[in-house]
Amino acid sequence: MMAKDPDDKLLAEIARRNWFILALLLLLSLIWRSLPVTLGVTGGGLLSIGGFLWLQRSLRRLLGEPEPGGERRFQFGFVVRLGVLAILFVLLLKLGAHPLGLAAGLSVVVLNLFWTTFKRAL
Repeated sequence: MMAKDPDDKLLAEIARRNWFILALLLLLSLIWRSLPVTLGVTGGGLLSIGGFLWLQRSLRRLLGEPEPGGERRFQFGFVVRLGVLAILFVLLLKLGAHPLGLAAGLSVVVLNLFWTTFKRAL
């Protein structure tokens, strides 16, 4: 049986921890007893995690099996991803999500990367 690549393990650990951080932030948002805050945290967290997973999949395809024109497809996909995420962001604001809750939710992946860097530095 072949051992898993350490990078794959790290990415799987980060992906799993994203959901734990989102759940923690969601529980903390319940303290405010405000639907807009909770909606903001949930929506922002889902956008953040979705963007992370989408970027991870795109990079795996680009780096795993290089093809002619793969860089251009990645760049186009990146612009499309930003557009989709921007549209979803605006929709969340139109639904009444609290901007600070949204910012907290969008920070899920950033918090996770800070934690992972700190943990690996020790």
